[in-house]
Amino acid sequence: MSGKGAPEQGGIAGDGLTVTVVAGTWHEQITDGLIAGARRILEEAGADWSLVRVPGSFELPVVAKAALDGGADAVVALGVIIRGGTPHFDFVSNAATDGLTRVALDTGKPVGFGVLTLDDEQQGIDRAGLPGSKEDKGAEAADAAIRTALTLRELRGRG
Repeated sequence: MSGKGAPEQGGIAGDGLTVTVVAGTWHEQITDGLIAGARRILEEAGADWSLVRVPGSFELPVVAKAALDGGADAVVALGVIIRGGTPHFDFVSNAATDGLTRVALDTGKPVGFGVLTLDDEQQGIDRAGLPGSKEDKGAEAADAAIRTALTLRELRGRG
């Protein structure tokens, strides 16, 4: 977790963009940190945004698709999946990742990927943008969603 090579964040204008943050409810401390980071970036950019909570990471793709089909320009998907002693981790991680990729491709709209797949809770705390965290994956996912939405707008001639 070096952060080496990470792109610059912030400093973008997201005026006129509508973004839905879809966040799981597992591991509240980590998830709340991710949401706070996303909120900060979205508000700094001037994007209109809303928050929708879902039970867990498995439910992120279907709700992300509904938000995009409902008119959102982008979604920021936030979740926390911590490895346990069963294959459940692999199933949920793969379903969330594959599902969110499919949503982005099927809708032609960006999904900022802020789903943390972790070996333990400390890794999540280190990435959640909390005091003392080394990274802020919620902010990174929101920044990526805004930048991609703006790029798509430009490519489609709406910029």
